[in-house]
Parts: sequence; structure tokens; C-alpha cells
Amino acid sequence: MRIAARERSGWIDGFGGSRPSLLGGMVVSLVSVALATAAIYGLKPVAPVVSLSVVYLPAVAVVAVFWGLWLGILTSLLSAAAFNFFHLPPVGRFTIADPRNWVALAAFTTIAAIVSTIANVARERAEEAERRSREADLAAELARDLLAGADTRTALQIAAGRIARALNAPSVSLELGAVGGRADSRAVGVHDAAGRQTATLLVPDGLPRTAMERIDNQIAPSLGALIALALERDAAQAEAVETAALRRSDELKTALLRATSHDLRTPVTAILTAAHAMRTEAVTDQERAELTAAMVEEGERLSALIDKLLDLSRLQSGRAEPRREWTTLEEVVLAARDGLSEPIELRLSAEAGLPAIRVDAAQLERAFANLLENAWRYSARRPVSVHLRGEGTRVIARVVDQGPGIPRPEQSRIFEPFYRGARNGNGGWGGSGLGLAIARGFVEANGGTISVDSLPGQGASFVISFDRRLEAG
Repeated sequence: MRIAARERSGWIDGFGGSRPSLLGGMVVSLVSVALATAAIYGLKPVAPVVSLSVVYLPAVAVVAVFWGLWLGILTSLLSAAAFNFFHLPPVGRFTIADPRNWVALAAFTTIAAIVSTIANVARERAEEAERRSREADLAAELARDLLAGADTRTALQIAAGRIARALNAPSVSLELGAVGGRADSRAVGVHDAAGRQTATLLVPDGLPRTAMERIDNQIAPSLGALIALALERDAAQAEAVETAALRRSDELKTALLRATSHDLRTPVTAILTAAHAMRTEAVTDQERAELTAAMVEEGERLSALIDKLLDLSRLQSGRAEPRREWTTLEEVVLAARDGLSEPIELRLSAEAGLPAIRVDAAQLERAFANLLENAWRYSARRPVSVHLRGEGTRVIARVVDQGPGIPRPEQSRIFEPFYRGARNGNGGWGGSGLGLAIARGFVEANGGTISVDSLPGQGASFVISFDRRLEAG
């Protein structure tokens, strides 16, 4: 995996904050000494000239803080020379007439050097504290990116971007595993605590030495620990998902056995009972015909249940890939009605000019067959209405029954496999609890949506909607 981040900016020394240029420091040194020399002329009437050498100390301190020790010492020497030339008699010459002025000049030079050294040490400590603070901030941001997010690939991309900005580099890449450097980049191995290389940091050639030292000493070790934790988190999440899937599979199997044991046993028992009865000689022709009809009816019931179990299995395993073709919902609904084992009274109304949709007609026939069968049986065999209409870019089918309705607490569960609502007041058929789950599965597999509207005592209305622009299969 290769994660790259690019930033448009120039190189800096380390993690940001480079020293001002040497030329600029020399200019500031000369200007500061000149200004201090001029200021002493105005102070001579109020103080002895020997004591005015302290006017140069601020210039020495400023130069040492911003440009370092050596330029600070150079500034102190320039200050001593200017003080001697312009203010210590004989003025205009680099000689001193009064021996006491030699002591004052030497003391000033020493103090100036000490001030320069102290200022430089303070600057270096401040720089080190700032650099460590930036390193700590970067480590915290990398930890947040790599450990707080769920997507490690995106987290690596964000981490590469942060490192690029921290180094002010034009590009930084993170690749999982060990890879070699390229023509324009250098590879830095990222290792975990056990010494295994978990990733490779690719940085451009030409990066300053101080930046490379910080990569080797700070960035790479931090990245190694964080990426190792992120990989362990991914493995734990994958194991948790697999465990949850196995648990769900076990629960589904248990629910399947619990929910279908009675539905499977009932027709099998009826078929076996009828078959044994037909073997006796006392059975009349009329009774034999009745037993044969019962066997056929129970066999069809058993076959329908098996078909539903197979449909649910395909949907649960993701193997119900639709084979799309152009068709109309009217054709699908009529085919679903004609395929039912028991004839129903269907009242179908379709809006004129209803467009075709690209779906798997066979799967939708199974979905509508389950909806029609469910509506017919819960309506105590009263007529079932289906209304087809267009609404914007969508084609909508509404299946309306005349049953007792669905209580609101149950409406969110009726599409769950094996869920059976309370039997209706007319002593209706409880069913296997699979029909609506299969209907929803096939509808959603074909890019549609299904929902229910119902009030107790006023029947139920199932709304199926498809986007007629859907062409991808």
C-alpha cells in the first residue's frame, strides 16, 4: 500500500524555525553598534563617558539571541572598538591615554562576551524546548490519526501529510512493509518494538541533515510503535467481526431450527399419516382421493417452505446477484399472482404510461408473491389491491390488504427473518416468518426500497419503490 502526501514549500532546518541569514545578522550588528555609538553622544552630559559602555550591551544581546554566539562576540568587539574610537580619549584614534579606561574597556569586553554567551545559551534552550514541543505535538497528532480512526489507509495518508508539513517537504510517502528507495527518494525503515519492519517512510533526497536526524531519532520510532498498534487494532477488529459473524450464523441456525421445526414437521406428519392410511384395505375410493389431495396440499406447503428457506439462504450469503432486464412492475405483479399455489382475488390498477425498470424479474416475482400471499391470508381471503404509479424518477407499487393491521411496535420487526406477529382476529395463518424478510431482501438486492404503513383495524399497505434510472447491474 502506498500513501503519499504533497506540500508546496521550501526546505527548513529540522522541524521548522530556521535562523535568520548571516548577512542579515551582520547588517543588524553594524546598525546596532552605530545607533548605540550615536546614543552615547546624547548621554555624555548626564553621565561619565566610561560608564556609558553599557549602551552597547542590548545590541550584543539581541544579535547573540537571534544569530548565535560568534556573531554576538563579534558585535561585542565592534562595540568595544567603536567606544574606544569615538568616545575614549584621545577620540578618533585606537589608543587610550588614561590607564583606567583600559580597565573599563576590558571589563566591558568581558561583560559583553558573557552577555553574548548567556543570550546564545538561552536561545538554544528556547529552540530546543520549542523543537521538543513540536515533536510532542506531532507525536500526539500521529497517535490520534493512526489510533482514533477506523480506516488505517486513510489514517496513514493523514499521517504522511502531517509529516510532510512538519518537515516542510514537497512529498512524503508511507508504505506498509519493506520497500526500497526510488530515484528521487530515500527509504527509512519503520520498525516495531520487536524489530520487525512494519512500514517504510519515503522522503525526498536532499533533505537537510538535521531533518534526517530527527526522522531517524524521533519520527521513525514513534511511527513504528503507532503503526504496530494500528495493525494490532485492525487484526482485533477483523477477529471481532469474524466472531460476530460466526455468532450471528449460530443464532440464525438456532432460529431456523426453532422457527421451522414445527412448520416442517406438520406437513411431513400429515403426508406420512395419509400414506399409512392409504395402505389399509378399509379405505374407500372417496377417502383415498381425500388423502391424496391432502398429501398433495401438504407436499406443496412443504415445497413452498423449502423454497423460502433457499431464498433466505441465498440472500443471507450474498449470492442473490440480480440478473437485470427491462420489465414493468405490472408484468411482475401479474406473474407473481399467476405463480401462487392458491388463486387470489387481485385488484390491480396501473397509471398510464408507467415506464419500465431494469431489475431481475424472477426475484421481484418472488418478492411480490410473498407480499400477495401474506396480504391474502391475513385478509381472510378478501381481495388484495395493488396500485402502480410514477412519482418523479421513481416507480412505486403499493400492496394493500384488508387485514387487521399491524401494531406500530411490530412494524419495525416484521421484515426480520422468522419474526411472526400476533395472529389476526379472524384466526388467520401465522406463516413461517420468512415471506416479508425474503421480499425485502429481493427488493433491496434490485436497488429498491420497501416499507409499511398500517393502523390497527385498517389493514396494511406495503410500499415498494424503484428508481427508473437504475441501469447498473
